Amino acid sequence: IDYTGTEPSSPCNKCLNVSWDSTPPCTCTINFTLEHSFESNVFMYYGLSNFYQNHRRYVKSRDDSQLNGDNSSLLNPSKECEPYRTNEDKPIAPCGAIANSMFNDTLELYRIDNDTRIPITLIKKGIAWWTDKNVKFRNPTGDGNNLTALFQGTTKPVNWPKPVYMLDSEPDNNGFINEDFIVWMRTAALPTFRKLYRLIERKNNLQPTLQAGKYSLDIAYNYPVHSFDGRKRMILSTISWMGGKNPFLGIAYITVGSICFFLGVVLLIIHHKYGNRNTSADIPN
Repeated sequence: IDYTGTEPSSPCNKCLNVSWDSTPPCTCTINFTLEHSFESNVFMYYGLSNFYQNHRRYVKSRDDSQLNGDNSSLLNPSKECEPYRTNEDKPIAPCGAIANSMFNDTLELYRIDNDTRIPITLIKKGIAWWTDKNVKFRNPTGDGNNLTALFQGTTKPVNWPKPVYMLDSEPDNNGFINEDFIVWMRTAALPTFRKLYRLIERKNNLQPTLQAGKYSLDIAYNYPVHSFDGRKRMILSTISWMGGKNPFLGIAYITVGSICFFLGVVLLIIHHKYGNRNTSADIPN
């Protein structure tokens, strides 16, 4: 579901020129229909286009020691984070261009049944890699578990509406270990990408996870993409026993296999035609 809003008829067109700190955020609703039921667990992604997370300076603009909870790096971030290292003479936590550009749209999904909007439960935990959540990202350590005190002396990234210790109300999903933040910090290799946003778990085997029918997507439109001709979309996907519906690996394997087969045939012909030549140095009569 593309909700960029570039089309004049789009409900999100009014939010097209939104800024990072719009208060209150611009909201819009897009209605859509699922033609087929989603039987197993559903993965909800947000997708961005024309966003180059693979730019060399962008990829380097972070401080892994700070993200791993090192107290000295918290107050003295790496110079790789410039120009997002400090703001108003205070160190930025988390520093760098990757964190500063974190995706911050809010998406809510509803099923429409007889003109009644039934909210779909979206699970925000379990979306990050286990190694990222438990090894690479850690909050600063100190006396007590009060993140406000642990992050004292730092300031929020320039484009963030609130500091890192207010990303979530649950302590095990706040600060540097917030899973939305962790997912964003794993940069994409291509300019068109998707990142996992929420999980929709199947409740029982008698009912599909998402029934075929009408749905609505409520969007708190905070993330500006129109300035660089980007696009935003919401993706619903599910998996079977064979995995997800992603043709990239299949196409890659078939392409490489076909090239190898073609080269094998060519080399076989060359070997058959020229491989049995007389290599003797004797000059025939």
